[in-house]
Order: sequence, then C-alpha cells, then structure tokens
Amino acid sequence: MIKLFNMVLGEYSKYASLASLVLTMVKRDVVGRYKGSFLGVLWSLFNPLLMLCVYTFAFGFIFKSRWSGYGNDPFSFALALFPALLVFNYVSDCVNRAPTLITGNPAYVKKVVFPLAALPVSICLSGLFHFFVGILVWMLAFFVIEGWPHLTIFWLVPIVMPMLAFAFGVSCFLASLGVYFRDVQQITGVVTSALIFLSPVFYAMESIPERFRGLVALNPLTGFIEMSRSVMLYGQHPAWGVLLISFVVSAVVMFLGFSWFRFSRKGFADVL
Repeated sequence: MIKLFNMVLGEYSKYASLASLVLTMVKRDVVGRYKGSFLGVLWSLFNPLLMLCVYTFAFGFIFKSRWSGYGNDPFSFALALFPALLVFNYVSDCVNRAPTLITGNPAYVKKVVFPLAALPVSICLSGLFHFFVGILVWMLAFFVIEGWPHLTIFWLVPIVMPMLAFAFGVSCFLASLGVYFRDVQQITGVVTSALIFLSPVFYAMESIPERFRGLVALNPLTGFIEMSRSVMLYGQHPAWGVLLISFVVSAVVMFLGFSWFRFSRKGFADVL
C-alpha cells in the first residue's frame, strides 16, 4: 500500500512540476512580448481594440462593406469580421512561430530532463491568452453597439478545445520539421498569408459560389471560424456535426503531430 501511495504521489509530483513549468513559460512568453514597453501587458488589450477601430473605419466607412444577413450599418461588418480574425490570428501565430521553436532554443535540447513538448504547449496557451483578450474587446464593442452579448458566447469553450488541439498538433509537426528543413519558416509565412483569403474571414460562406463552397469547407479553419461567428454574432448554437468533426480531426492531428515530434526529437541534438 505504501509503495502504491508513493508511486501515485510520484506521478502527481511529475505532472504538477510539468504544469508549473508550462505556466511559467506561458507567463514569460506573454510578458516578454511587451518587455520594456511603457504599458507592458496592457498592449494585449490595446492592440485588438485599435485593430477593431481600424477595421470599422476601413471596411465600414471607406469601403462601405456590409455583412450579408447582419445589419446595414458601418459597424456590423467589423463585428462580423473580428471573430474570424481572432481565430485565424491565433492559429497563424502558432503556425508561424512553431518552425523556430527548437532551433531558437538549442540549450533546451541538450537538457536531457527538459520536456521539449512544453515549447509548443506554451506558445499555444500564450496565444490563447491573447485570443480571449480579443474576445473581451469584441464583447465590449458589441455591448456598445448592439447591447448585451448573446449567452451562446459561452459555447466558445467547446469550440476552442479542438482549436487548441489542432494548433498544438500542427505546431509539434512544424517545430520538429523546422529543425531539419530551415525553409519551413518561409513556407508557413506564405501559406498563412494566402490562407486568410481562402478562409471565410472577409466574407460569409453564403457569398461563395456553390462550386467553390465545398473547397472552402475543407479548410480546417472554416469550421472554427463559422462556429465562433455563429455563437458570438448570431446567438446560435454551434453546428453539432461540425463541432464533432472538429473534435475528431483535431484529435487525429494532435496525435499525429505529437507522435512525429516524439519520434524525430532523437535527432535534434545531432542537427543543432
């Protein structure tokens, strides 16, 4: 019994230490992004607020864009655009940072006891911090323009879970691949730049010609974007079928990405 208790206590201590390490890295990543600035972490609040104002002015007043099926004023387009941008920016930030995670931290590779998987975990969680700060800014804007946000916004929690798993799996794959092929960072930058126009960020799915709609639906970000927009903007529940598919696909991506990371990490030290 004592032996079993010590075994359980040892496992708990191991996972508690890992969680503490990840939280420390997330905090360092969030704070370090604004290190030396006068406002510090407050920039994480001002940045999405400034961007929301810019999008409202540019698309609402200059281009006079209107979102089909939602409002006919200059602010409606920005309210519809911003949730999609938050989703896209979160995933693209993780993807673009992943290729240099290992090559940018060679000292960690040489530490046998350091769990390298904590690196992709930390950037995914720190990105989630900025994502939810952006959600708070959107909620404030929605309250000023429309009134109280819909209670369906709490459905973002199950939507974010597969999005986090997807970002982690892709980050693991790209982090390990970036060790062996240094061009990966340049490729991801080009891909994410093109992907924003191939995702329903600046347009609604309904506005896509029928023959191209299925192609856009294959984009892994489309489901996250459409579900987030539904629960935030329209006050609707997420599409259960899409949510289930998102969980399954994200679980597969996370498993494959992490498996590849564990398999390939044996050669990190030799390459670096």
